[in-house]
Amino acid sequence: MSLKKTIETIPQIEVIDGYKARFVHSETMTMVFWEVESGASIPIHSHPHEQLSQITEGEFEMYIVGETLILKPGSVLIIPPHIEHGGKALSPCKITDTFNPVRDDYKALSES
Repeated sequence: MSLKKTIETIPQIEVIDGYKARFVHSETMTMVFWEVESGASIPIHSHPHEQLSQITEGEFEMYIVGETLILKPGSVLIIPPHIEHGGKALSPCKITDTFNPVRDDYKALSES
């Protein structure tokens, strides 16, 4: 079964300060549409999911494997499972993340 939605109709949830998310879950993946406030940071963390990140608006400073990257619109980043990463928004940002397998923690947030 396919389900069509528009991003704007998906409820937005503030996951941590300055990070608002809209979640879409399939059987094997989670897609997250983030709106991030300028200056908002996400601590260094890792997870068992493969992650693909695309910056669609703004600039984001990403720390990954001892490197600091400045991501701009059009930037795409592949984050393998269990790799430590984190960062902060240098300006208001829109970021799309895709995770495999499904993020059960995010699924629980979007179902509550």
